[in-house]
Amino acid sequence: MSDNIRSKVVTQGVQRAPNRAMLRAVGFQDQDFTKPIVGLANGYSTITPCNMGLNDLAKRAEAGIKEAGAMPQMFGTITVSDGISMGTEGMKYSLVSREVIADAIETACNGQSMDGVLAIGGCDKNMPGAMIAIARMNIPAIFVYGGTIKPGHYNGQDLTVVSAFEAVGQHSAGKIDEAQLMAVERNACPGAGSCGGMFTANTMSSAFEVMGMSLPYSSTMAAEDAEKADSAEQSALVLVEAIRNQLLPKQILTRKAFENAIAVIMAIGGSTNAVLHLLAIAHSIGVELSLDDFETIRAKVPVLCDLKPSGKYVATDLHRAGGIPQVMKILLVHGLLHGDALTISGKTVAEVLADIPEEPATDQDVIRPWDNPIYAQGHLAILKGNLATEGAVAKITGVKKAQITGPARVFESEEACLKAILAGQIKAGDVVVVRYEGPKGGPGMREMLAPTSAIIGAGLGDSVGLITDGRFSGGTYGLVVGHVAPEAAVGGTIALVEEGDLITIDAPARSLQLNISEAELEQRRASWQPKKPHYTTGVLAKYAKLVSSSSVGAVTD
Repeated sequence: MSDNIRSKVVTQGVQRAPNRAMLRAVGFQDQDFTKPIVGLANGYSTITPCNMGLNDLAKRAEAGIKEAGAMPQMFGTITVSDGISMGTEGMKYSLVSREVIADAIETACNGQSMDGVLAIGGCDKNMPGAMIAIARMNIPAIFVYGGTIKPGHYNGQDLTVVSAFEAVGQHSAGKIDEAQLMAVERNACPGAGSCGGMFTANTMSSAFEVMGMSLPYSSTMAAEDAEKADSAEQSALVLVEAIRNQLLPKQILTRKAFENAIAVIMAIGGSTNAVLHLLAIAHSIGVELSLDDFETIRAKVPVLCDLKPSGKYVATDLHRAGGIPQVMKILLVHGLLHGDALTISGKTVAEVLADIPEEPATDQDVIRPWDNPIYAQGHLAILKGNLATEGAVAKITGVKKAQITGPARVFESEEACLKAILAGQIKAGDVVVVRYEGPKGGPGMREMLAPTSAIIGAGLGDSVGLITDGRFSGGTYGLVVGHVAPEAAVGGTIALVEEGDLITIDAPARSLQLNISEAELEQRRASWQPKKPHYTTGVLAKYAKLVSSSSVGAVTD
């Protein structure tokens, strides 16, 4: 066993007797004091279906840690359900929870001198929160995803939680009646697991599998299937071996790993939130990564998977079609993946993928072959211009019209915007501006799933643009631009937009432009005054003081 294993402190000399006494109370025997102590960060919660099955996985992982000759120490972490808090003031706590989770895991593991950590999470911020902590601590670690929800069914269609949000817009537009709306609501989420499309949770679980911090195939397994629990136990065995070999996150979370993750996210049509989270994780591990890197890789990588929100299938369909390893193998053989990147198993990416076919199976159309992609280039574009000098993030595929110039319809909050959409006040050709929803301004950078889904439901998805300094749900699609930086709260140009100003969103040109003269813009800037903060005490006030720009990951350290 390596001399670096930190739990050895509990065996060193009589002065450690009190440490050992405390550990005896939680089940340690004499022979256990030379074993690695493994933290088991358990995100179990009944707050959300994403996390309601995690305790069963944690118990299987706990058994695996013991079987492998280590001592598990389980502790809890929090979660906020984005789907439940969406459209409410509570959504301001969602991105904040990423930092709370990271701080909690770091505090527990470092406070108790743990030798490694197995983190289990389900909802969107569990994954980046855990990985930020893992990156900070640099102790052997593995992430276990709680698994995806199985699709709901109604009227011959697969449903996800986004179906319910879109049904609200359809109802307000008179396209469905209340009985149909309620039928969608009752059938959208049939059980445990994270939102079923290639939304944020499944995007980040896929990224972690690609980066080598989770086991192959684990990112697309259904939460309720037996293989998910088996994978959790296997993850524990792999982690204990990594502890013995002192295989550290800094050896795995390299620049090559981040580039691999970005490539696969482009190929699967992943969430815009992945940009924010990967920037934050890279910051924590000390890897240089910028918005421009996403644009560089986007230009090289086609969209190969036909997945919701803009596509047809859900994550369980991707799993049956070969999962993330199949997507990785296609990219590897075409020179778009670093095969020499290391994984938590000690094998390289190329070694892990050695037995995977170079082309997807012909009896499915979830994963397209290289010569027949859904789109020739990736879907997450970085837009810049006088409205976003630091940058903004847009999904540019799945829309019929990738360029719009229209009058600004300006709203100071998500609620005001949604009210106008549902009242039929937004018309084709408008560019909706939702501001003061950024990391500092919200605070918390709320997601805009309710407004964007209402626009889609009203049939305006191809004719209305929307820009915001807030975020979008992984379930969002349409001509929408988020993460606009600098944000309104710090005097970014988005704060200076006036009702009726012409705004151009030009996805092919990667441009986001307010069409007024430079002189007029500077005059408005000179007269702009910051707004008083919404919160002066508590976690949101603390977050607003600490958080950085979304263009560098909205980090707090």
